[in-house]
Amino acid sequence: MGIRRLKSTTPSQRFVRLSTFDEITTDKPRKQLLKPKKRSSGRDNQGKISVRRRGGGHKRRIRSVDYRRDKDGIPATVKSIEYDPNRSALLALLSYRDGEWRYILAPLGLKVGDTVMSGPGVELTIGNCLPLQNIPAGAQVHNIEMKPGRGGQMARSAGSFAQVVAKEGKLARLRLPSSEIRFVPLNCRATIGQVGNLDHENRSLGKAGRARWLGHRPKVRGSAMNPSDHPHGGGEGKAPIGRHPVTPWGKPALGMRTRRKRKPSSKYIVERRKKR
Repeated sequence: MGIRRLKSTTPSQRFVRLSTFDEITTDKPRKQLLKPKKRSSGRDNQGKISVRRRGGGHKRRIRSVDYRRDKDGIPATVKSIEYDPNRSALLALLSYRDGEWRYILAPLGLKVGDTVMSGPGVELTIGNCLPLQNIPAGAQVHNIEMKPGRGGQMARSAGSFAQVVAKEGKLARLRLPSSEIRFVPLNCRATIGQVGNLDHENRSLGKAGRARWLGHRPKVRGSAMNPSDHPHGGGEGKAPIGRHPVTPWGKPALGMRTRRKRKPSSKYIVERRKKR
């Protein structure tokens, strides 16, 4: 999918860079695989804001995506490549031979009419899903499970892929898109190939209104506030922060680790994305 520029008739259109949507084959999603999306606008179960600067945006519907790929041994034909407003990757609509329909993440190179399968004994072709123990070292994979049967959790955004580095005992060593190297059990599943829509990162919204369509609300700098509203605020003219950057509540905003020290999966991390 390429990037196109508009012939500007307004100031904001000078900076817009949009996808050409060449790979998308239909704009009508499968009705049986849709469900309504209730907007929380960054609120938690108590109605309090837990994620700031979210709200508004266009109405969306959730596509039921098959991350588990647990329909083994039944071939499925790709019927369409579709846009999903809830993620950066595109979706592929599969029609299984037994009549069931499912959405999967569309890998790079998958086209309408192709056949994909899942299971331990399937071929190593793009879009097929199989356990890591059946995938050779050096292969590119995406939609990787962290626990068997839970469904893919890693390498799911546009252009993402992980590489199988080696196999040691009952574990596979993977290099993730963040350059982190970690172990994953060999009986976890992964899908062959790289997630499509590589040009997603080259888009440019071009104007603030387009960000509002996505549900992003404005951000006010702390240095533009009063001292009673933010630790960075106050001063005559444009004053420096005068301390390490912090949140409005005084917690470090840059470089502070937020991961729990005793998280169960930490033992599987071989090399972190950031060197200590």
